[in-house]
Amino acid sequence: MNPKDKTARRQNIRFGIRKKISGVAATPRLSVFRSNTEIYAQLIDDVKGETLASASSKDKSIAAQKITKSEKSKLVGTSIANKATELGLKAVVFDRGGYLYHGRVKALAEAAREAGLKF
Repeated sequence: MNPKDKTARRQNIRFGIRKKISGVAATPRLSVFRSNTEIYAQLIDDVKGETLASASSKDKSIAAQKITKSEKSKLVGTSIANKATELGLKAVVFDRGGYLYHGRVKALAEAAREAGLKF
């Protein structure tokens, strides 16, 4: 499959997801971006258009560890859940960003759930 086709397909899926879900201040959107090497998560208030909190596998505490990408995803999920709890948020809307709910995306989501987020 051509990489451009793959990217275009993911964008179409992403737009379909974004039509259906939206984050507000009380329940922000937990958006996930996954690159080949890193994974990023953001809590977004779509009404104001601002990021409330973010975490990534590039954070110093996570990047310093020599572990697999899936394990890093779990740490990112735990980190974003802790930041949400500090902001007084208990529930979020999960946005998988057009990726399959599998592997690193699933690991991040399950770690965030275990750390106390509801979605």
